[in-house]
Amino acid sequence: MTTETATAAPTGGGTRLRFAGVGLAALALLLVSIGAAITLGPADVSLVNVRDILLNHLGGADIPVRVSKEAIVWEDRLPRALVAAACGAGLGLCGLILQSLLRNPLADPYVLGISSGASSGAVVVAILGVGAAGLGIPGGAFIGSLVSFAAVLAIARLAGGGDDKLILAGIAVTQLFSAITSFVIFAFADSDATRGVMFWLLGSLEGVRWNGAALCGIAALAGTLLCLARAHVLDAFAFGDDVAASLGVHVKRERAVLITAAALLTATMVSVAGAVGFVGLVLPHAARFLAGPLHLRLVPVTALIGAIFMVWVDAVSRIAFSPSPLPIGVSTALVGVPVFIAIMYRRRRTL
Repeated sequence: MTTETATAAPTGGGTRLRFAGVGLAALALLLVSIGAAITLGPADVSLVNVRDILLNHLGGADIPVRVSKEAIVWEDRLPRALVAAACGAGLGLCGLILQSLLRNPLADPYVLGISSGASSGAVVVAILGVGAAGLGIPGGAFIGSLVSFAAVLAIARLAGGGDDKLILAGIAVTQLFSAITSFVIFAFADSDATRGVMFWLLGSLEGVRWNGAALCGIAALAGTLLCLARAHVLDAFAFGDDVAASLGVHVKRERAVLITAAALLTATMVSVAGAVGFVGLVLPHAARFLAGPLHLRLVPVTALIGAIFMVWVDAVSRIAFSPSPLPIGVSTALVGVPVFIAIMYRRRRTL
């Protein structure tokens, strides 16, 4: 072994250890953030209450806790915080995938028309009552998002394929389903229905329960594992299809798998939380600033900072205009736009 090799090995090992330490610290920060966010709201709940309730449900303890506080924490705020974390992680990963595949720093989860399709599906169920008994708004939103994604793929294929055609098809489908949503609201909704639907369209975690938390959590975990398994593929796509093919990547197959995964992940998150903008656009850039370009590090960093970001945005949205919550999509836009402008300014030579 040469002197250079002997020197490089511990350096690489030290870098990995430092990154692992940072990852564990970020995970601990996420858990602390969830615990702190649960205490915020109109009803007074302390960290001690949160600890006791979690020990009762997860640790088999029998600590006396008020029934009202237990209901607030276990049935309302905890699943809501978990959904926020999962949505932040999932939408951040979707943005990371699309920015790498399309080699477009402005790509985000909604470039494929998924959000507008979900909005149309939700509006059709909520206002027209189509499938309301069996689907509900989340089910209608999920089906609408899949229909819009299928339309994007069909239009892009008819146009000859390619990343540019996919983006243009996404823009066209977004406008189409946005027009359908506006038409249904204008033609069929009364004032009460319009207010409720518009609140959902702006993004809302009001009323989410454990089934939504489980769905979003499983989707976010599956997306994270897929991205980690395909980290080398995403690295190769960042240099273009030709380079990826020369490195042994099956370009068409991997592109189809990753785009479909991003679409399904976005559809799941939007169906539960509504249209939450700027998360998938901004967070991958912030993660690159912290972790560099390699996706083996980018994926967990993006997921973690996305989860932490959304937990706090949701907590602030819940108390900013208490007792009326601010739609979370409004909060992410208010925070995301200035942050994105700052990132663009710092990286103006490479964007």
